[in-house]
Amino acid sequence: MGIVRTSEAEWKGDLTSGQGTITLGSKAFSGPYSFKGRTSAEVNPQTNPEELIGAAHAGCFTMQLSALLSKDGHPPESIHSTAKVHLDSDAGGFTISQIDLQTEAKVPGITAEEFNKYAETAKKICPVSKALAAVKIEFKAVLL
Repeated sequence: MGIVRTSEAEWKGDLTSGQGTITLGSKAFSGPYSFKGRTSAEVNPQTNPEELIGAAHAGCFTMQLSALLSKDGHPPESIHSTAKVHLDSDAGGFTISQIDLQTEAKVPGITAEEFNKYAETAKKICPVSKALAAVKIEFKAVLL
């Protein structure tokens, strides 16, 4: 059996007026979340499941890209990735319809074409990308 990571969520009240707390097993983060915070376009100091999925995807992809580049003798100076998770509603309720995954990196000694190949591979093989395979992932990679 592999490594197991645990996170927790607690909710009090009904869906629209209730609120909850999400806590990571590592205790690196614990914070509030609510339906309003999840469905409002306004930025507020509460997290939501989609934001956490975005953080997990950006983090996993970035680590995977660094590993691939480093393995082939091209350790990156820096990599910055962003994952924008789209939450939409349809007749069946809410759905994550798309993730916009973007990355920019400084990697000495490789061309933009080589970098794009590494980035595409990282997108395909990072564990979070695999877990999100049912979601459309728009992807852009830029070598700085």
